Amino acid sequence: MSNRWKMNRMGFVNFWLYDEETFSFADGKIFLRGANASGKSITTQSFIPFILDGDRSPERLDPFGSKDRRMEYYFLGNGEKDDERGYLFLEFRKGDTKQYRTIGIGQRAQKGKQMNFWGFLILDGKRIGYDINLYREVGSKKISYPKQELKKILGEDNVVVDSQTEYMDLVNKYIFG
Repeated sequence: MSNRWKMNRMGFVNFWLYDEETFSFADGKIFLRGANASGKSITTQSFIPFILDGDRSPERLDPFGSKDRRMEYYFLGNGEKDDERGYLFLEFRKGDTKQYRTIGIGQRAQKGKQMNFWGFLILDGKRIGYDINLYREVGSKKISYPKQELKKILGEDNVVVDSQTEYMDLVNKYIFG
């Protein structure tokens, strides 16, 4: 059991209320505390199932099971933005070693268009926020990389896929075996 992949950190870039945020896990567990409507449920109950399989259907994203919120809302708000790109990632650590794997999803939402999806898997041990970032800084703003730039930054030892099915297959193979 001590040699399995455990959740180590999760993070967001240009997603919902977060410009950039990373949450650390302790031995695969996380404890979030805050006022009602501060985002605890969205952060955990919605994020973790989504990052594991890429299913962004509204009933999966809402911790209470309604179909009220679509993924576009977490990027565009209630019409405040027209075009936004962002990332969600989940880093795993193998037991008590210094071996890391990271899964993640990039998305682009544009008003009136279907969202773009791409998933990625970092196999070479690089860590987001330490070795690489998912954005470039322009002044004080963080601009998330488009998919093609992400591919270049991750390099050939890592994988970027275009569909939710391919992404789910990667997670199953490289995280759950």
